[in-house]
Amino acid sequence: MSRKYFGTDGVRGRAGVAPITPQFIMHLGWAAGKVFAQQGKSRILIGKDTRISGYMFESALEAGLSAAGVDVGLLGPIPTPGIAYLTRTFRAQAGIVISASHNPYYDNGIKFFSGDGTKLPDETELQIESYLDLPMDCVESDRLGKAVRINDAAGRYIEFCKGTVNSLNLRGLRVVLDCSHGATYQIAPAVFSELGATVITIGNQPNGMNINDGVGSTSPEGLRAKVLEEKADLGIAFDGDGDRVMMVDHLGELVDGDQLLFIVATHAQEQGRLKGGVVGTQMSNLGLELALKEQGVEFLRAKVGDRYVMQMLAENGWRYGGESSGHLLCLDSNSTGDGIVSALQVLLALRDTGVGLHEWQKRMSKMPQTMINVHRSRNIDVMSDATIQAAIAATEKKLANRGRVLLRPSGTEPLVRVMVEGEDPVVTQLLAQELAEVVERALA
Repeated sequence: MSRKYFGTDGVRGRAGVAPITPQFIMHLGWAAGKVFAQQGKSRILIGKDTRISGYMFESALEAGLSAAGVDVGLLGPIPTPGIAYLTRTFRAQAGIVISASHNPYYDNGIKFFSGDGTKLPDETELQIESYLDLPMDCVESDRLGKAVRINDAAGRYIEFCKGTVNSLNLRGLRVVLDCSHGATYQIAPAVFSELGATVITIGNQPNGMNINDGVGSTSPEGLRAKVLEEKADLGIAFDGDGDRVMMVDHLGELVDGDQLLFIVATHAQEQGRLKGGVVGTQMSNLGLELALKEQGVEFLRAKVGDRYVMQMLAENGWRYGGESSGHLLCLDSNSTGDGIVSALQVLLALRDTGVGLHEWQKRMSKMPQTMINVHRSRNIDVMSDATIQAAIAATEKKLANRGRVLLRPSGTEPLVRVMVEGEDPVVTQLLAQELAEVVERALA
């Protein structure tokens, strides 16, 4: 069976536009409740980020779950990884996240965690979808689910984050946090200040409509400026739901997900915690692969998306992986990507090695990377086109094993993304343009 509604990260779209409507979300809550109620009396936790439509969808999910006979725990605004953690500790059967991550405020989405704090198996998502084709009903009144608000949810998660780095003392560290007006706006400042850091915070005044608006990990310019203005040691930016992180060093230079993954993985290897290799994606910079290779660390590439990184880690029994976007997986700390925990792992590496963030990132030489989007006017398999294949082979030959070529059709837009990496930025740009022109002619 193929999925009708679920993508690689739940259901997402513009709030008020099908399928992200109150009616559908209530039906989705009921469908999930019917699936989990088959296992006996159930409890499901619901958390959200700060976008204004979260109130509406929280109520819709609560109604649907109650109608299916499932008890509900309401967590309020809390980062996505916090929902995964609390789902485990409350022994709930599932956790539901109301968030559209790094998207603008007018989007929203629903994604699920299983009882062990990981993404739902495909078969469970398909079961839920099968109930969406059925009309809603309601259990008898004496079997309706009850809803309670879990008032200490934020405090529990704050203590969990601190507990992942028990020995870390941040006294003397001056740090700027950009909370993206999102789910970390209260929790991240508490975590870092309670660990001893002097904290300057931006992006911590959500109004329901400013989440990710010129702030956060997708817009680090404000963070860079604030770090320089405050003469801070470093800056940390989260996305709207708190599962991604980017950092800025004391000179205002951006340290992206690939560089952060290199730092935490290298540190884990030095401490004997790595337990295998590292998983990136097709978009991970070649510099990460080469730097890890020099450390004797195996590196594998998964398809783009944390779901696929997680899957490859599980298949190999490894712990560390991530994406260039800053979605890092440190599975010996949490069961899912966690921006706050990942940032703490970086700071732990800085403290243990005595090496600053600026010096650490220089240990991994990023390859110049050029990305060009080519409009796809007709739907053909670009990877089987003989002309395109010949052009890819010619480009790879010119790179002489010190570069990389990637063609990736977009899953959400009529585009083919043409990416070339190489040692020389001018040559890389030229080769990417030449290859993009070949692809454009083939698609015309």
